[in-house]
Amino acid sequence: MDYHQSLWLYFTLLFGIIIVPGMDMLFVLANSLTGGTKRGLAATSGIMFGGAVHSAYGAAGVGILVAMLPGVFNLLLFAGVAYMIWIGISLMKSSIKVEAVGPGTARSTWKAFRQGAVTCLVNPKAYIFVLAVYPQFIKPEYGPIWLQGLIMGIMTVLTQLAVYGSLAMTAGRSRDLLVSNPNTTAVIGRLAGLLLVVISAISLWQGWKTA
Repeated sequence: MDYHQSLWLYFTLLFGIIIVPGMDMLFVLANSLTGGTKRGLAATSGIMFGGAVHSAYGAAGVGILVAMLPGVFNLLLFAGVAYMIWIGISLMKSSIKVEAVGPGTARSTWKAFRQGAVTCLVNPKAYIFVLAVYPQFIKPEYGPIWLQGLIMGIMTVLTQLAVYGSLAMTAGRSRDLLVSNPNTTAVIGRLAGLLLVVISAISLWQGWKTA
């Protein structure tokens, strides 16, 4: 698998994870419904900031492992694959749904940005996800690790912008669709779970060949 194929796999996995309803998506929905598109986009910007921070420490962590503990790097890769397969199977078994969001208190756009950043940064699943995924896609043979991390970070924030920004601008219809059609979100979650398992299996195969 060459570098461009690896990036496409990362993007597919990233999109599948971001589009699954979760804490970040609900936060954007809540702000969009209670404060309009502007506040929803401010919340999206905060989440994008959090995503950039996660990408930065993920790339830095991989760089340290490659330089100091190459053996641990391979162990982390396989542990990450196992974790992502477990997450994928869990998603395939679950019935994800978005609950109705009630009216909230007034928030400024700056406050929505700050809270969006905190929402993303304190999410423990985001830390585990980055530590599990980055070793599968950042590899020394692809070039400078900092550059690979930068590219993946840009892909992350742009995908967040596309998904959450679109949701913020169409909050009313999106909210009605997700709340009134729980089967739709369940199908999305199960497809995303299947996607995780498939991509993780590909990463395991590639890692096994190069180990």
